Parts: sequence; structure tokens; C-alpha cells
Amino acid sequence: MLKLGVIGYGARVGGVIEGNLLGQCQIAAITDLNEQRVKNRLKEKGVDTDSIRFFTDAEDMFNHCELDGILIGTRCSTHAELAAKVIRRGIPLFLEKPVAISLEDLQMLRDVLLEHPLMAGKVVVSFPLRLTTIIRKIKEIVDSGRIGTVEHVEATTAVPYGSIYYHNWYRDESETHGLFLQKATHDFDYISYILGQNPVMISAMKSKRVFTGDKPAGLECSVCDESHTCLESPQNLAKAGEQSYGSYCSFAVDTGNEDSGSALIEYESGMHVSYTQVFYARKKAAKRGARFYGYKGTIEFLFDTGEIKVYLHHSSTVETYQFGTENDHFGGDAALAENFIAVMTGTKLSEVTLNSGIMSALICLKANESAATKTFQAINWPDF
Repeated sequence: MLKLGVIGYGARVGGVIEGNLLGQCQIAAITDLNEQRVKNRLKEKGVDTDSIRFFTDAEDMFNHCELDGILIGTRCSTHAELAAKVIRRGIPLFLEKPVAISLEDLQMLRDVLLEHPLMAGKVVVSFPLRLTTIIRKIKEIVDSGRIGTVEHVEATTAVPYGSIYYHNWYRDESETHGLFLQKATHDFDYISYILGQNPVMISAMKSKRVFTGDKPAGLECSVCDESHTCLESPQNLAKAGEQSYGSYCSFAVDTGNEDSGSALIEYESGMHVSYTQVFYARKKAAKRGARFYGYKGTIEFLFDTGEIKVYLHHSSTVETYQFGTENDHFGGDAALAENFIAVMTGTKLSEVTLNSGIMSALICLKANESAATKTFQAINWPDF
């Protein structure tokens, strides 16, 4: 059985492991600063923790354990540094997104890959949308030429669980560096994958109009005298059938992150993509999907419904494809896990490489710079 090491056993990487890797793999070692929290979670999931070695420092885990693969699920600001350490040791890696939150860290990752080229196919970046059956089908249709070359894309993400970015540690922009890196990074990846091109220029804007206010820093809902009327308080979210993701006030002066953003991205061919994300949509207002326009036809899809429609421009034909809408990123997590197992066993290379993660993060960082400076920003790969 394949032996896994985990650095930062958070909710996201834990879900991938527990839902898709256990059975063919076993957790051999975990590096985490809160051992008891991790043990409690694993026991709740029915995982025996007696055989798992726990560490508080990743270097100790590297030095004392023989591992077939490592998963990094720490906070975003540490992804690049830890990934570089794993790559230098030649161990297959599953890396959460974003792969880095600064240009300096992206350059460091690029340089490490140049020093260790055999690892290029042994890093799987956690971009599950790319590996969903719905995106693979769209890629197949686009590559067939049936709608002509794609000349324009409109993409939208309206997040129904946006409060997660304002109620807990995600509100700290020193960790997230904004929501292009946290959310749009997935969409930029699947769009670039379908197009088969690199972006060259971006212009972006972002706004903070809803999750803002003058409540004191550090305020928690439990001690707020308006919690009974506030729509974002845990009790009122529960009444509305929504999940609460933390206890901090969404309307305090220390609440970070924009709550909407848009970008125009030019690609190598001269075509461009229009992308928008919003974080205060709820329930049936949720939406994640895109339209790909060619001269011969248009492809429209929504992850929320699992449906693709192909409109052929020169006939009355509309083709419809229906896929599942599984909870694990529409089936993408299972595909990522399957690919990572294949990478660890040496039977396949990564389908979502670190280069893809670097490019997506680069687009997001340039979007942030564009929004901050109100300028167009060149996306120079690989000489960023």
C-alpha cells in the first residue's frame, strides 16, 4: 500500500485523502502544529491513528519516513517554500492551490523545476475542475474544430458559500492575497487548458461593496449585540439553510478580500476572455460556467447543472450533454486522486503540472496588480 505524508492536514486536503485516496494508500506521517485536532478528525472518519507518525516540522518527517507521496495542505503563504523542499527530495507531490502568493515565490518554483526537470511530471496541482468529465468533453469538442477556433470566452463564478472568505482565517489578505488567487485560479486554469494557449495581457478590477463596515477588529458574532438581526451571523445563516464557516464579523474593519472582481485577458491568438466572480450570491443565484464562442458555433455549460449545450451557428441544431454534479468538485477530486496514485506508482505523469499552477497564479497576481494600479499588465511567461 502506498505510504502518504501530509504537511498541514486541513479540511481541503483531508477531504481529498479521506474521500479518494484511503484504500489504495495509507497515511504514514503527518506534519501539523495541532496533532490532537488532526487525530480527532481522523477518528471521526474512522481512520486508525495508532500507526501514523506525527511531526511538527516537515524536515523531521522527511528525515525519518520513507514516503511514496506527499500532500501539502497548509495555508497558502507556505505552499511554495514547502513544495520546493519536496521537489528537491524527488518525492511525488500533491500541491494545493494557489501554488504561490507572490512573484518571487513563483520564480523560485520555476527555478527549482529547472534544477530538477524530472519532477515536472511528478507534481499534481489541485485543480479539480480541469479533470472533470464536463471540461474534458468541452476540450474534446473545441479540439475537434466543430465550433471553429474559439474567438471569445465569457466566464462567471457566483459563489453561494462566499462567507467562508470573511468569517475565518481566509479574511486575512496576507494569507490569501485576494480572491483571484483563491477562486479565479481554478477558472483561469480550465479556460487556458481548453484554449491551449497562454495569456499575454490582463486588465482587472475588483470591488468591496458588501462585506465591509465599521465594526471593531476581531469582533466575533457571539458577543455582537446585532447577531440576532445580522444575516451573516451563524444562527441566521443556519435558519436560512446556509453553512457557517467561522465566528468573526463580516462587517468589521479587519475583514479583508474583495467581494467581486472582473478581468479581461488577452491570449496569444489575439482573442480575449471576460471573467467575473461574485461572493455574495446565495442559493439558486449560484453559477459557475462559461460560453466559448467560435465562428461555427458556441459551447455553453454550467457546472451547477452538469449540462453542456452546443449551438451550431449555421443550422438549427442544439446538442445537449448531461453529466453528474458530484460534490467533490463535480468529480474532479476523484480524478485528481487517481492521477496522483498513477504518478506515485510511476504509471503516468501529472495531468495538472506545476507549470499549470505557476501560470494560473501568475495570471491572478497580474490581475491584482492591474486592479491596484488601474493599468494593463503584461503576462510574460516564462520570463515573469
